[in-house]
Amino acid sequence: MGSAVLKLKLGEILVKKGLVSAQQVEEALQAQTVTAQRVGDILVEKGYISRDELGKVLEEYRAFTNLEGTIPGAEDVDLDLAKCFPEKLARMFRVVPLKMEEGALLVASTDVLDLSTLDHIRFATGHNVKVLLTSETFVDSVIERLYSPQLGLLRDVFQEVGRDSVEVVEEEESEISVGEDLAREAPVIRLVNFLIADALAKRSSDIHIEPYGKRFRVRFRIDGVLYDQMDIPLRLKDAVVARVKIMSNLDIMERRVPQDGRVKVRVKGEEVDIRVSTVPTVFGEKVVLRLLSKSGLVFDLTNLGFEEDQLKLFIEATERPYGMVLLTGPTGSGKTTTLYSALVRLNNSEVNIMTAEDPVEYNFEGINQLQVRESIGLTFASAMRAFLRQDPDIILVGEIRDYETADIAIKAALTGHLVFSTLHTNDAPSSVTRLVDMGVEPFLVSSSLKLVVAQRLVRRICRSCRKEYIPPKAVLEKLGIEARNQTFYRGEGCASCGDTGYKGRIALFEVMPISRRIMDMIVEKATADHIRDVAIEEGMRTLREVGIRKAMEGVTTLEEVMRVTA
Repeated sequence: MGSAVLKLKLGEILVKKGLVSAQQVEEALQAQTVTAQRVGDILVEKGYISRDELGKVLEEYRAFTNLEGTIPGAEDVDLDLAKCFPEKLARMFRVVPLKMEEGALLVASTDVLDLSTLDHIRFATGHNVKVLLTSETFVDSVIERLYSPQLGLLRDVFQEVGRDSVEVVEEEESEISVGEDLAREAPVIRLVNFLIADALAKRSSDIHIEPYGKRFRVRFRIDGVLYDQMDIPLRLKDAVVARVKIMSNLDIMERRVPQDGRVKVRVKGEEVDIRVSTVPTVFGEKVVLRLLSKSGLVFDLTNLGFEEDQLKLFIEATERPYGMVLLTGPTGSGKTTTLYSALVRLNNSEVNIMTAEDPVEYNFEGINQLQVRESIGLTFASAMRAFLRQDPDIILVGEIRDYETADIAIKAALTGHLVFSTLHTNDAPSSVTRLVDMGVEPFLVSSSLKLVVAQRLVRRICRSCRKEYIPPKAVLEKLGIEARNQTFYRGEGCASCGDTGYKGRIALFEVMPISRRIMDMIVEKATADHIRDVAIEEGMRTLREVGIRKAMEGVTTLEEVMRVTA
């Protein structure tokens, strides 16, 4: 059956049909020795024959060999053949092994093979070869199954997810070069859709798509920790990155500099805002997608993790008609959520609330939100100046990064406005000295600042698999705990939490009101350590103390408290 095909060369067939000349075939054969491409593809690239004409010839010979129904499905291919049939050979010649038949290796090809190619395959595999003609779709499916088993196993999942299950809302169409057409093909769209849908199902906040020398890795950040998810075949690297860029309206052809964009998608009826960031690395572009899902999101101060007395202090400070409230902590510690919760509580028709953010993560009716754009001179400081001419009652400035912003924010707090902002410091007392270090006069800090809150996020123990356990002695000693009659818990790992033992997060807060004594210390330029000691004397509980209390209540683990308060 295959021998009839083996006696024929594609070039001879095309010459006999009058579609190309013998000289053109000879030219293609010479080019093949350099490029290792198929003769048919070379003839098409040179313009000697159209892709449609070539396809018709191959279809004729598939019908001639009467192979319909004789080729097994991709799932029936012998996976052990991948060991003796090099992946490079399969991709170069578009030939895949099917099974051993009567002492010969049965292979499927998308093209009529010439004798030199057959000799190459015989030499590489050590077997005589029988050839069946088949479609490119079939060959691609076998290559995925043999050499990209993880992607092959996920094929059914991709089909279930579907091309249109993640709908881009108001996607701006852009011209795509021919080289990026792969990014528009259904398999790549399904793959990106699958990653987004899977990340949302696993409560992920970020998707990291990372190229390395021999890997194209995907990781999800779940409850603040990154977890490996899968490796995508390297050959899909450019197509996956291009698809994400198309969705977020970024420049597909620009691979040398970082880019930032955003896209709104709808997944199972749920709208999700996605912030996209690309960075060129040694092995290609790394892409990070920040998922901002609005499903089930409630900005409620009582659910964030405040202790009862801490919440009372925070609410009292936010109900003042003027003054400054500062939140501090590293990126990803939940400061924005706390600020939004405070603004939602204060939002009503009687007050004018204005915010300057970078970026604006969620939109609220009744709150005037401004996106900072430093590239055009719209900085936090310039936004604050504009706000003060808009008769504001409450101002939120996303972050105090420099003296100019700090100076304007503090003067606004002194002139009858309630000001919220954030700083990047390790604890609450350090925020005071940071403002002074920026150049703000200590007496201005002392007069304007009303409350400082430091916060961290810890993972909650999964309620479905929570069990009692005895913490390691080293952990107890490190935290200074005597656990004689205290019960502690941890999650054993289950399907509900993805075998992590944790599900969801809660905040730890360190709340420091600016008392009269601390005001005097600020004017005297006291150190952060001295201010901390006095604040603790006055009742402030540190982040670690609050964390240990939550561990004793069975909310989180001591190991988690150590991780975030080290």
